[in-house]
Amino acid sequence: MTKFLDRDHPVFAKMWVRVATAGLPLVWAAVEFWFNSPGWGLMFLAAGLWALWELFLRR
Repeated sequence: MTKFLDRDHPVFAKMWVRVATAGLPLVWAAVEFWFNSPGWGLMFLAAGLWALWELFLRR
């Protein structure tokens, strides 16, 4: 079974793509929390943290 976020996939070869994949959901989570939507904020926060873990922190 293939992984949803596979850092070895050619799409993620460029650093800016990995940064955008992890960073944009985190920025959007901040926007959602700013506009008092904690449900959406938590979902985007979880997505951003998962992408950060899969693309940068996991060995």
